[in-house]
Amino acid sequence: MSRTPLRPGAPRRPDPVTEAPWVRWLLTGIALVFLALFLVVPLVAVFWQALSKGIGFYFNSLADPDALSAIKLTLMTAAIAVPLNLAFGLAASWAIAKFEFKGKALLTTLIDLPFSVSPVISGLIYVLLFGAQGWLGPWLQDRNIQIIFAVPGIVLATIFVTFPFVARELIPLMQAQGNDEEEAAHVLGASGWQMFRRVTLPNIRWGLLYGVILCNARAMGEFGAVSVVSGHIRGQTDTMPLHVEILYNEYNFAAAFAVASLLALLALVTLGLKLLAERHLSAELRDPGALPAHAGPLAASAGSADSTHGVGGAATHASLPGAVRRPAQQGEL
Repeated sequence: MSRTPLRPGAPRRPDPVTEAPWVRWLLTGIALVFLALFLVVPLVAVFWQALSKGIGFYFNSLADPDALSAIKLTLMTAAIAVPLNLAFGLAASWAIAKFEFKGKALLTTLIDLPFSVSPVISGLIYVLLFGAQGWLGPWLQDRNIQIIFAVPGIVLATIFVTFPFVARELIPLMQAQGNDEEEAAHVLGASGWQMFRRVTLPNIRWGLLYGVILCNARAMGEFGAVSVVSGHIRGQTDTMPLHVEILYNEYNFAAAFAVASLLALLALVTLGLKLLAERHLSAELRDPGALPAHAGPLAASAGSADSTHGVGGAATHASLPGAVRRPAQQGEL
C-alpha cells in the first residue's frame, strides 16, 4: 500500500504506533519504581540485615553445623534432581517435537501437571504414598526403607516440582527448528546418536542451558513440597529455605538473613546465566535454520544438502559418503 507524499509545509500526522515522550517516560518511571520497591529494596534489606551484626557473625552463621548441613543437602538435592530432569526433558522434548504418536497430547499435559498442582499438595501425595500410614508405608518399613522424613523424599519432591522446566524450554525450540536437518542427516547415513550429538544438541544448546538454569534455581529454592516431606529434622533434613524459616522463628534474624543472603547470591548468579542464555536463545529463535559454527561436518553437509538439493536430492548425491538408497520416511529419524 503506497503512501501519499505530504505537501511541502503540510502538518505531519502523528505516528499511531509511537507514544508521546511523556507517556514513555511515565511508563518507564512506573516500571522503575516497581522494580525498586519489589526487587532492589528487598534484596538490599537481605544483605543489610545479614551484615547487621558484623562480618564475623555473618561467616559464623554460615559455618554453623546446622547451616552447613542445610547447604550440603540443598546442593546435593539439586545435583541429583537437575541431571535427572535434564535427561527427562531431552527425551520428552525429542519425542514430542520430532515424532507423531498416540498419547502425545497426554504426555504434554502430564509435563505441565506440576505447574497446576500446589507444591504442598505434591508433597502430601508423597506422604500418602510412602509415609508410615501410606499405601506403601508398611511394605517399606518391613524392608527398612525410609523415604518420607529422609533425603529420598526430599529428592523425589524436588524432582516432581522441577521436571517441567527443561522440557518446556526445549519443546517450542525444537518445534520451531523442524525436522529438516535431522532428516538430511539420516539420508546421509547418520545414526540416531550421531544426529543427536552433532545436529540436534548443538542447535538446542542455549535453550537447554536456559531450562537447566531455571530447574536448578527452583530446586535450590523449593520450600512447599520439601517442607511437607522433610519432617524439619534439624541438621539432617533441613534445606536452606527450611533452615531460614527455623532461624527466623527463633528470632535469630541476623543468622536467618545470612543464610538467605547466600540464596540471594545464588539467585543473582542464576539471573546472570539466565540473561546470557536468553540472549542466545532469542537469536536462535529469530533464525531457527541457522547452524552453529561447531555443529561439525555432518551437520554442515546435512544443511548443505538440504538447502541445495532438498532431502530427496541429497539421497541421490552419489558422492556423499554413507548415503543411503531410500529417503527418510515421515517420523523416522
